[in-house]
Amino acid sequence: MDIDLLVRNATLPDGRTGQDIAVAGGRIAAIAPAIPAAGRQEIDAGGLLVAPPFVDCHFHMDATLSLGQPRLNRSGTLLEGIALWGELKPLLTHEAVVERALRYCDLAVAQGLLAVRSHVDVCDDRLLAVDALLEVKRRVAPYLDLQLVAFPQDGYLRSPTAAQNLVRALDRGVEVVGGIPHFERTMADGAASVRALCEIAAARGLRVDMHCDESDDPLSRHVETLAAETRRLGLSGRVAGSHLTSMHSMDTYYVSKLMALMAEAALHVVANPLINIVIQGRHDTYPKRRGLTRVPELREQGLTVAFGQDCCMDPWYSLGHADMLDVAHMGLHVAQMTGRDAMRACFEAVTTDAAAVMGLADYGLHTGAHGDLVLLQARDPIEAIRLRATRLAVVRRGRIIARTPPRRAALDLEGRPGAVDPAAYAPG
Repeated sequence: MDIDLLVRNATLPDGRTGQDIAVAGGRIAAIAPAIPAAGRQEIDAGGLLVAPPFVDCHFHMDATLSLGQPRLNRSGTLLEGIALWGELKPLLTHEAVVERALRYCDLAVAQGLLAVRSHVDVCDDRLLAVDALLEVKRRVAPYLDLQLVAFPQDGYLRSPTAAQNLVRALDRGVEVVGGIPHFERTMADGAASVRALCEIAAARGLRVDMHCDESDDPLSRHVETLAAETRRLGLSGRVAGSHLTSMHSMDTYYVSKLMALMAEAALHVVANPLINIVIQGRHDTYPKRRGLTRVPELREQGLTVAFGQDCCMDPWYSLGHADMLDVAHMGLHVAQMTGRDAMRACFEAVTTDAAAVMGLADYGLHTGAHGDLVLLQARDPIEAIRLRATRLAVVRRGRIIARTPPRRAALDLEGRPGAVDPAAYAPG
């Protein structure tokens, strides 16, 4: 076997230890203990965790790193962020959007983030951001998979030219249909937008990723329409409802019906813990709602639930640095997912489950998958989240594309979560 890269003595996310990973021709050729071969390049993992790359299945790359332009979001609300973005759009240039996006992609790769689904606003008649991110998509293809969603930020029906612009964006190569039904003028318009957008996706054989019910209003129930249209149009497994924060405020009886409908439609769910926790509940006094959707309950229904970064230094969120372990860490806390299996699920929410939402082909750690790997300075997924582990090496198609020196970290604390006897660890 002509091996391009051989990773020795790796621990895998499923708990297997002492594993070698051989990559040949850009794909994983073998995973087994002590592979009797040599590689052109070798990495000694030293028993540390080797995972598939991180995946961000919900982001806004057209706005990233624009913090302070033309002003800051003083209220911290979703609606002021949308208004601020509306002020910035006429000032955008192709070059500035490309430059900011490329800077973000470089940061992402250094953090082991090798696949991003980005929504791109189509309500600017110039389609400037669309053309800019299509250029970025081509330029980063050797080291990052960028998937674009045609997103009518100002409302598919509310914005006069959004419908025609969305079709123009799809014709130019944007591959996912997006929407924002809770921002339409009426609930009826929101439902109508969901139906129309799903019909476009069905006719073109595309996926759907709908900003849905990003609200504290328990009567914002567009995900119900999304599930119904997914079933009606045969889109099961190709549709994601993003945010779904209104579910946090809904009556539990209604949610029990809603989750069953979502499960019937095999709907994917994308929560965005960093953004949901700071944007939602802004109008509450006390007690304040968290605003994150019902992640554990949705998982119990068999739905794929992933976490997204959503925003980074833009009109909606002034922090962020392309670190999906930071996203998993916040998701774990806000959703109170502190059982061992639940913490591992938070790691999957930014790796395998996020990849499933995007429909990434040949992703993962198995023979025949792309040779994309991240060596983490941690011994298991729980420890990786706890430490926001250093990415010691990032591999794309069998080629090392980023390295970070080890951080002095207390990996051997007595009683660390990964070393606790499962029988003595209370579920939660």
